[in-house]
Amino acid sequence: MSKLPTVSISDRTRRLITTILLLSTFVSLASQTMMVTALPVIQHDLHVSLNAAQWLTTGYTLIIGIVTPLSSNMYDKFTNRHVFLSIIGTFIVGTLLGCFATNFFTLLLARLIQASASGMLMSFQMTTMISIYPIEKRGSILGLSSLVISAGPAIGPTLAGFILQVLPWRWLFILVLPFMALAWIGAYFKLANFSQPRDIKIDYLSVLISLIGSGLTLGSLTAFQENVWLGLAMLVVGLAVIAVFVKRQLHLTNPMLKVQIFKYSSFRLMTTVGIFAFMVLLGTEQLLPIFTENVTHTGSFVSGLILLPGAVCNAIAASIVGRLYDQYGPKWLIITGGVIMLLASIPLVTISRDSSLWILTVAYAIRMIGNACVFSPALSAAFADLSRAENSHGTALNNTLRQVFGAVSVTMLVVIAGIPASLITGIRIAMCVTVLLVILMMLAFARYLIKQKH
Repeated sequence: MSKLPTVSISDRTRRLITTILLLSTFVSLASQTMMVTALPVIQHDLHVSLNAAQWLTTGYTLIIGIVTPLSSNMYDKFTNRHVFLSIIGTFIVGTLLGCFATNFFTLLLARLIQASASGMLMSFQMTTMISIYPIEKRGSILGLSSLVISAGPAIGPTLAGFILQVLPWRWLFILVLPFMALAWIGAYFKLANFSQPRDIKIDYLSVLISLIGSGLTLGSLTAFQENVWLGLAMLVVGLAVIAVFVKRQLHLTNPMLKVQIFKYSSFRLMTTVGIFAFMVLLGTEQLLPIFTENVTHTGSFVSGLILLPGAVCNAIAASIVGRLYDQYGPKWLIITGGVIMLLASIPLVTISRDSSLWILTVAYAIRMIGNACVFSPALSAAFADLSRAENSHGTALNNTLRQVFGAVSVTMLVVIAGIPASLITGIRIAMCVTVLLVILMMLAFARYLIKQKH
């Protein structure tokens, strides 16, 4: 996407492109987590085990992690218009399949097709928004992007809980379809072709190695829950294959993924800060419904509603923080966000059977405000030293690592919560781990400040 001539794009065109991209990305990310609430219903309706049903969410995350690294070459080899129409078209195919699914395997295939499009869409959205806006507006624009990245998954379970109160689970696909169809039609008639494809040769061996390495590494997260030794073997082999992939990219003239950008301390350290913030976000989002449904025996719909104020606060804060970043930079925003996240942790690490749902709702909302103060500036600062030619590789790496470590966070915290005999004790320990993640996040940011000072 380095070919984008921002001066030739009018403000009206930018706003239109931004609307289409944010709408489609929000819908795809909300779809990703809608299935969390629907799993018990689908398990009963299609007569499958809960372990099998969980692949509707686990498989989605796996495919996103596998597909996203492939996206950088797509942006260089094809025009932005062709890439976007293909991505949304693929998502529509998966959604249509889900609307008519009559058995579990068809439904799983529908979810995996959706995920392959969703992984590409996240990177496409970020790369395009970075490229079509001037650099002085990058904070505001990536603030909107981080708003969607955070709010979409957070709102998904609540939205699905509301839908499932009155409609069968297939409506989780049916209601998504018109929004994606509208995005495709709008893009077909209005999306300008503002990039020129480059005649690059795709290294298919790199593609194969990437698929094997990321597949084994991400698959190990699920395998660990069934068989520790199998999970460990998959993890070790997967990491070894990824090491081979990285070494190969360093020696290619046109790498599939330009891993050399990790030499920029701003990208490396601020991507790390963003990863820790995302791990805390997803981990807390997963632990609270486990507590409310299994300890206080609150219904899935009310459990989803507990997360809703946090999602709204995060969305509002992200839009404000983006503009503040453009004026003041990341330093005090991230420090403030880290302090807010730590203060909001007090009711969470002392959680008990008598904990008020209102207090937990407020604590989660405050933590989400702190998360927005960190995540959006970290995302913007990560791209500060990248050239336009490196943007697509940066977004692919950033999104891949965030998804992988997000999945690690959820799996790790759920496993930790289940180790003690008392679930309440387990959740307290898991919440303490999220506090440790916040501290590690702040240490990574302190390292960034030291690098910037020198």
